Amino acid sequence: MKHASVALAALAVALAAPAYAQDAAPVAAPATALAYPMTAAGAAQFVAAAEKDLFDYTVEASRVNWVNATYITHDTDALASQINAVGTEKSVRYALEAARYAALPGLDADVKRKLDMLRNGIVLPAPTTPGAATELNTIATNLQSQYGKGKGTLNGKEINGSDIEAEMGNLERTPAELSEMWASWHTNVGAPMKDDYARMVEIANDGAAELGFADTGAMWRSGYDMSPAEFTAMTERLWQETRPLYEALHTYVRWKLNEKYGDAVQSKTGPIRADLLGNMWAQEWGNIYPLVAPAGAGDVGYDIGELLKAQGKTPLDMVKIGEGFYSSLGFEPLPQTFWERSMFVKPADREVVCHASAWNVDNKDDIRIKMCTKVNGDDFITIHHELGHNYYQRAYNGQSLAYLNGANDGFHEAIGDFVALSITPQYLVDIGLLDKSKVPSADKDTGLLLRQAMDKVAFLPFGLLVDKWRWGVFDGSITPATYNQAWVDLKKQYQGIVPPVERPANAFDPGAKFHIPGNTPYTRYFLARILQFQFYQAACEQAGWKGPLHRCSFYGNKEVGQKLNAMLEMGASKPWPDALKVFTGTSEMSAKPMLEYFAPLKKWLDQQNKGKPTGW
Repeated sequence: MKHASVALAALAVALAAPAYAQDAAPVAAPATALAYPMTAAGAAQFVAAAEKDLFDYTVEASRVNWVNATYITHDTDALASQINAVGTEKSVRYALEAARYAALPGLDADVKRKLDMLRNGIVLPAPTTPGAATELNTIATNLQSQYGKGKGTLNGKEINGSDIEAEMGNLERTPAELSEMWASWHTNVGAPMKDDYARMVEIANDGAAELGFADTGAMWRSGYDMSPAEFTAMTERLWQETRPLYEALHTYVRWKLNEKYGDAVQSKTGPIRADLLGNMWAQEWGNIYPLVAPAGAGDVGYDIGELLKAQGKTPLDMVKIGEGFYSSLGFEPLPQTFWERSMFVKPADREVVCHASAWNVDNKDDIRIKMCTKVNGDDFITIHHELGHNYYQRAYNGQSLAYLNGANDGFHEAIGDFVALSITPQYLVDIGLLDKSKVPSADKDTGLLLRQAMDKVAFLPFGLLVDKWRWGVFDGSITPATYNQAWVDLKKQYQGIVPPVERPANAFDPGAKFHIPGNTPYTRYFLARILQFQFYQAACEQAGWKGPLHRCSFYGNKEVGQKLNAMLEMGASKPWPDALKVFTGTSEMSAKPMLEYFAPLKKWLDQQNKGKPTGW
């Protein structure tokens, strides 16, 4: 499934990311340098002026980037590149100015927080060298457009990105066809980007250095209300807590793939072949669930996509159902403009960025989603996820511009994900999709949990390694000559995954994953996988749920909605541990709720794996 909403790169000062969309490059400062006194009062004046300027800019940039993402042409690429270059110049100038004010004594706490956001929140900082911002944004826009136009092949015939993703999950495809699709996509889409990507990294690092950071990766890691080193340590702790669960899943799935394909295709030991897992990046494995489903318990008795098709549901109907979930918690209906201005399906007449995303174009109420929706279970869940961004955006739209964002970027991703955890059989009954008599009994729980784990647990190491690779690229420990080998090595180290074919020295496989050319920091998705279970457990406790955590649905519970809204409307106005505490009662991120959710599955996997080799 595509959990793809990402901060609109062109607007990605942490203080000003009104669209959880993926587009060009960074933001932040006025056409002429602002000169306020170097005093606490002057710092407050500077922040107020910066927010006013950025508010106006981000609305214009959102509109241009929306058109570019939904109508890719030479001209819309040029317009997006131009507006995003303006944003990059603004962001760098504001960041440099903010760094000067940030050291002053006696600053108001609110002003200090906003100054830190201005300095730390740029995704791709350009140096002040004339022409650097324009070059950076031209490259960033071109990289995204290359991805959007990318094609692979199937049986020698060209196939676009949206369709090739779907075909990778088609269980009727042979290992040879899967290998062809995997290799053609990675080669056609990734390889041509390599030199441009290396140049972009060079420019961004020069920009980060001007702002006082060691490199762009260090800048990314500084935006979490803790030091970059503390952030790295926290993510590593969360991975170590969850790794035994991942390894148990990996061992079981590898064995099942060996049973299906034989030793010649998938060995009983070592890594898993990347193209056999039902997803172009082997990041989520849910599409191959039927291959690994446990006998008896594996058939949960329904498929969401088939239920939707049986009732003749359209993509628009699916979005209406998603809205209904949030309405049941007490949230106001989506505005009429949402239905008029969103892109719900792929237009037949033009190229678009199909990657699902959620936007707030005017920083107030012009919320939209952009999807090439297909009537299937994956997109049904993705809709619930994308709408989570939209409801979050609307909840905090009363905050000042600096705080129009999630408590941290993982929060923004986790909101829709935790709501989607509530898409239980009972929820499907409540909305009239599933017949009550078809609700799986408790003996099907292993199947239900395994199906969830194939996405939620399988994703964890991938969620971590994408930025580990980028952090290495930014700090120079991974050079252009080793870009691809380092990517392959990290995927093997963390995921236990290897390519189906030998990769040439000039390959650039990272470029075949949208978030690399789209310049979207990725650790947010790892954090979201952890946070969603914390949110879910808290909501289920608030709803008075008794029973196994994975069967809980808080659909229709207004108390949960009220408490959730109290956290959402804070936006980024307080450190994320404070926001976490408002809804969950704790200020520490923990993997324990996720481990509790999957505890029955872990026990079952350990029984299945007895005597089988673990690890790779």
